[in-house]
Amino acid sequence: MILEEKTMSSEKIYNGKIINLRVDTVELPEHKYQKREIVEHPGAVAILAVNENKEIIFVKQFRKAVEEILIEIPAGKLEKGEDPKECAIRELKEETGYEAENIEFLSLFYTSAGFSNEKMYLYLATGLKKGECCPDEDEYIEICEVKISKALDMIKKGEIKDAKTMVGILLSKDLI
Repeated sequence: MILEEKTMSSEKIYNGKIINLRVDTVELPEHKYQKREIVEHPGAVAILAVNENKEIIFVKQFRKAVEEILIEIPAGKLEKGEDPKECAIRELKEETGYEAENIEFLSLFYTSAGFSNEKMYLYLATGLKKGECCPDEDEYIEICEVKISKALDMIKKGEIKDAKTMVGILLSKDLI
């Protein structure tokens, strides 16, 4: 039997630029209580951008949280009140320089529902036209293009470790 947890109280612990942290006290069956640490996130988009050669456009960048360079599909945080599709268009241009003739919603998923409410909106971008990228001032990005078959192999070999990227690649094999 799956039971919902009733929130008895909620306390804000931290308000940051990107995330907030709260601690909720929840009621479990038999009047038991438990604390839940929740990371509040405004949501994000990820873009599976595929060029005319059926290559996925990736960005490589250092990720401090895991202390390594990751290969990822372009992505970014939603601004307050921003439409996810508009965010996807903006982030694709900023991070890669590409603009897409077609951008199509693929999926919505939670990135880590055990402790965060972050929703990730995944889009497919095709009909790409190369332009100048303009990453945020604290982003140092390298762009690369990889065939879908090779990207699938990179997941198996552990060369791609980012979950949103894996979701995008795994969906791509049936779409393209």
